Parts: sequence; C-alpha cells; structure tokens
Amino acid sequence: MQIPTFWQTILAEELTKPYFQQLQNFLQQERESQTIFPPEEDVFSALKLTPYEQVNVFLLGQDPYHDDNQAHGLCFSVKPGIKPPPSLANIYKELQEDVGFKIPNNGYLVPWAKQGILMLNAVLTVRAHTPNSHKNKGWEKFTDAIITKVNQKQNPVIFVLWGTYAQKKIKLIDTEKHTIIQSAHPSPLSARRGFFGSKPFSSINSALRSFGKPEIDWQIPDIAI
Repeated sequence: MQIPTFWQTILAEELTKPYFQQLQNFLQQERESQTIFPPEEDVFSALKLTPYEQVNVFLLGQDPYHDDNQAHGLCFSVKPGIKPPPSLANIYKELQEDVGFKIPNNGYLVPWAKQGILMLNAVLTVRAHTPNSHKNKGWEKFTDAIITKVNQKQNPVIFVLWGTYAQKKIKLIDTEKHTIIQSAHPSPLSARRGFFGSKPFSSINSALRSFGKPEIDWQIPDIAI
C-alpha cells in the first residue's frame, strides 16, 4: 500500500504521526481476518493518478463502495464491467443534461483523474458489505491533511462538495482563493433535492476557463467489455 513519491514529499509530516501508524496497524489486522475494499494496491489510486502539481479540481467522496469488484480508489468510480451504482448513474444523468454527455457502458472514471481531478474519498478503505466500517480510524485526519495541502496551492483549485458530509470540509478551504461548487449529493436519497439541475460540470469548466486552465473533457469512453 504505497503512497506515490510525489505525494509522500507533500505529506511527509503526516506519515510520521502516531495516528497514521495506528491506522496502518488496524488495516493490517483487518486484512488478516476480513475482506477489505478497495484491494491494497488500489487504496491510493487517486493520489497515483493525480499528482499534487496537477490538481485543478478536488472532488470529495465519503466512503468506498463496499460490494465486490466495485471500489478501486477513486470516489464514485467503479471498475470496468461493473454496473454504475445509483449515485454514479445520477451523475451521468446530470452530465447528460448539463453538457450533452453520452452515457457510456461503464463507470470507470480514470480519464477524469488523469485530467487533474483529485477524486478522493474521506475514508479510503471499507470492510466488504459493511458501509462506514472504517470511519473514525484515522483516514479522515489523513484526507483532511490532503485537503489542507491542496488548499495551500498557489493556483486556485475548484473544490466540488456534494452533500452535507463533504460540505463540512469548507472550514479547511480558503474560499477567497479557491472556488467552491456545492449541491445536494447525487445519491437517490437526495439527488432531487438540489443535485439535479445544479450544472456542476459546466460550472467547473467555466471556472477553469476563468483561471486560464484547460477544461475537462467529461466524456467517458465506452470500454470493450
């Protein structure tokens, strides 16, 4: 479970703190007796795919998917061949309305991460079929530290905060320097209460344009499955 070198430098101080070592010990014990998602090699996928220098957009999720073969370390994304879960299906509906997105045959969002969207859950692991089973074990401190480090970037970043859980992180963000895009969460429980119609994707590209940064190509290609 390796943090990529370019993030290790940024997070060096965090990695030596007692809570982080306790978290590693907890995860080791869990893996010995339980099935844990995502697989160990995918836990830090978001950091691997989006180096610190390239972060232009920060999309914050909460907890990894907890069913078989779904989670691979990017919030809202699932592995190829897995049906997009309800939140992602709603994201696709809003993309279609907002930017004319063609709904693909997969939910594999890696192309977004490669364009500078840091797609990070607040908690990076979960016990199989047991949502929120790894909350309050230390991951939140670690991911708050990542939010803080991204907040310290000189260039403005767009923070996308869907739902009340993500919106609590505003206290870590300099809202004068950075852009906040927030709405209800895309889950079926709340999407109709303000996610649908919020046009976050065109808003992100509009903000990127105003910063002189390249826009995101939102289209996810079909995959031969």
